[in-house]
Amino acid sequence: MKKKDLFYSIDGLRLTKTDIDYCLRVSGWAFKNYAATTGYSLSINGKPEDFECKSLKRPDAYRLHRKFLQDRDSSLGFAITAHFTEKPETLSLSLETSTGTEVLIKLSPGQVNKILQNQIIEYYLDSFTVQESNSTAVAAGWALDYTGTNPEISIIDESGQTVESTVRFENRPDLARQGIVEKRHSLCGFRVMFPCSSGHRYKMILSTPYDQKTVNLRERRANILGPLIRYSREINPRKVRNAYAYLRRNGVQQFYRRVMQALAGGQNYDEWFRLNRISMDEVKKQRDIRLGYSPKISLVVATYNTKPRYLEEMIGSVLDQTYTNWELCIADGSDTPVVEEFIRDGYGNNDRIKFRKLDQNFGISGNMNAAYELASGDYIALYDHDDFLEPDTLYEVAKVLQSHQYDVIYTDEDKFDDSTQKYADPNFKPDFNVDLFRSHNYITHFFVVKADIVRKTGLMNAMYDGAQDYDFMFRVFEKTQDIYHIPKILYHWRMHNLSTAMDPESKQYCYDAGRNAIADHLKRLGIEAEVKMLPKPFYGCYETKYSVIGQPMVSIIIPNKDNAGTLKTCIDSLFKVNTYKNIEILIVENNSTDSKTFSYYEDLESRHSNIHVLKWENGFNYSSINNFAAEYASGEYLLFLNNDTEMIKPDSIENMLGVCQRPEVGVVGAKLLYEDDTVQHAGVVIGFGGYAGHINTGISADDAGYMMRARMNCDYSAVTAACMMVPRQVFEEAGGFDPQFVVACNDVDLCLKIRDLGYLVVYDAFSIWHHYESKTRGYEDSQEKIDRFNSEVSVFQDKWKDILAKGDPYYNPNFDITRGPFEY
Repeated sequence: MKKKDLFYSIDGLRLTKTDIDYCLRVSGWAFKNYAATTGYSLSINGKPEDFECKSLKRPDAYRLHRKFLQDRDSSLGFAITAHFTEKPETLSLSLETSTGTEVLIKLSPGQVNKILQNQIIEYYLDSFTVQESNSTAVAAGWALDYTGTNPEISIIDESGQTVESTVRFENRPDLARQGIVEKRHSLCGFRVMFPCSSGHRYKMILSTPYDQKTVNLRERRANILGPLIRYSREINPRKVRNAYAYLRRNGVQQFYRRVMQALAGGQNYDEWFRLNRISMDEVKKQRDIRLGYSPKISLVVATYNTKPRYLEEMIGSVLDQTYTNWELCIADGSDTPVVEEFIRDGYGNNDRIKFRKLDQNFGISGNMNAAYELASGDYIALYDHDDFLEPDTLYEVAKVLQSHQYDVIYTDEDKFDDSTQKYADPNFKPDFNVDLFRSHNYITHFFVVKADIVRKTGLMNAMYDGAQDYDFMFRVFEKTQDIYHIPKILYHWRMHNLSTAMDPESKQYCYDAGRNAIADHLKRLGIEAEVKMLPKPFYGCYETKYSVIGQPMVSIIIPNKDNAGTLKTCIDSLFKVNTYKNIEILIVENNSTDSKTFSYYEDLESRHSNIHVLKWENGFNYSSINNFAAEYASGEYLLFLNNDTEMIKPDSIENMLGVCQRPEVGVVGAKLLYEDDTVQHAGVVIGFGGYAGHINTGISADDAGYMMRARMNCDYSAVTAACMMVPRQVFEEAGGFDPQFVVACNDVDLCLKIRDLGYLVVYDAFSIWHHYESKTRGYEDSQEKIDRFNSEVSVFQDKWKDILAKGDPYYNPNFDITRGPFEY
């Protein structure tokens, strides 16, 4: 809405009478042209009323009115909550600016009475679509009542008859970020599916004991025009060249898939970052905050012939920090006086900037160690000479330390393209992930470590120059697991013509040093493993192959019903492809009817002494079937395997077993490919669809995925039991699969139970299989199967509501869980 030079929108207005008071909630955005916002004021019955106001970023409003906002940031939104006891007759909300007061809401007694309710249901219908292929309708959105409870949802047709439907509730963290709901109530999204008839109209009924809402369902179709326009704006000659090279290398089909993924991604990162970084108002507020614990943070930097422009930005971003208890320690090994003169002339009088000109260049490790010798802080932070920080970087670090003085803190980061002046390649990191770290240095910057730890480990070792920070971090992590990850982009790695970020081939020695850093770390821990560098173009990425200790038996458990040909493909690969021989195969027969199946069983048992057919005579229950088979297993390790899988890589079981023998590991999952060699499984993230979802699905077998994670071992919250290895002792400790999960959720539930016991769940990118997926049991395509699936998801949500609310620690909260994987 525009009123002269006032722009605003009231997105939500809710006035509720509770048993003890009245509660007002208002959300929206507002700004006045050429005037700074100073706050809001609320008046009830003509008298000022106290309230809580949460400032929110509103990139949607920012993009719509960018030309009026000039240099302002996107913090235009507000979420206001007020509790009061006097019955409201009139109500007004105003925006306070540097030039005066502007009224946003003014309600008369009649208008107040109209919005006042005892138990209001708040809702929004995001979409309603009809799938003509199977006559199924899907309504998606969110709904909850004043108490944060999900209403009951039902569907009626045009004659008023109830239509059989299934309802699944999903997590909506986007609503919490916008201040529309509290974070603890974010499991308020819904997806309702029901059979529909062409041309008929339907209504959705939202019900609580105190209120009811009726929503007319009208089909809404997605529009691809917006993404196409956004994508076209990003086209430049370099992208055209890259696209052509990708097309030649991967073919038309994969090129088309990549373009569709780009279109689905929506907004570009540079825009996302600028709209989501700290606002200038927040910077001003942070400067006035005094923290109870204010440790000194020493930033250590080695310079070598650094350009003055980069020095100015590097130092300037430290001077601009909202947290002030820092020191910048610079050791210069340059062969010219340029750096020394620049720093002495520009910053010689600043006591917090410590500078030392070295009498020679001691290399990156020697120069960094010289900078460290200048440090007197409680914490040491590693900083590169041509990078720069966000103004709230050190404040965010210090804020974390108020509740616990962690030994290590690291943040998210991105790259800054010096030629385009745009931010790119965000590294949205998981919480500490040891297997990912042993695959490549995903942490890099910003890395902060307690000075006491550094005194124990020493700083940089010149043997690893080029990957000296990688080696240093390994030695730190060998001393402590007290690690905290700040999921915010607070560090910018500059890309320019001389940087590794711009030209990864420029420093091959760095990658050799990285491999040595991993290998020596494992040796220090007494872990037998071989470290290999991944082939071009996966620079700085490694395969850590753990040696199998001894020849323990692996019991392979395969549930089966009919489809002898499918099972034969699986079994043949275990004998003809597989190189690990100490296995037994337990086939669990479950209600087959085809005589060919039983003939095949007899043939297998007659030819192989290590194959046994067990009979499960009850109805299908994936959890119970596998628990039953595990009781008969002789192996120290259990490999749960679908009958519609086929081993591709001969050492797949050896790879999984090597990982699984580590005492801290409880589950190992494999990389599974569809028949067309695109990815079916490369890890599972909790939260998608109110439950969990596979990531990297649909990319080609050789694609890296987000930040190369599809090609490297890493830890996740869960993996699929289509191919999953578990130490027998850990399986028993966790109580096996939960039988209440008949078809769905059982593998994710088991992984979460094992994680609760303190074990890791590892995705092994080098154990590679085909998974022809659901050939035996079929897809969830009938109403009965959909009902069963949603029922099991509901049980899962009750059991694991904490992780659904908090978010998956092996993902990153900057990714939007309501969209596709790795989308922000």
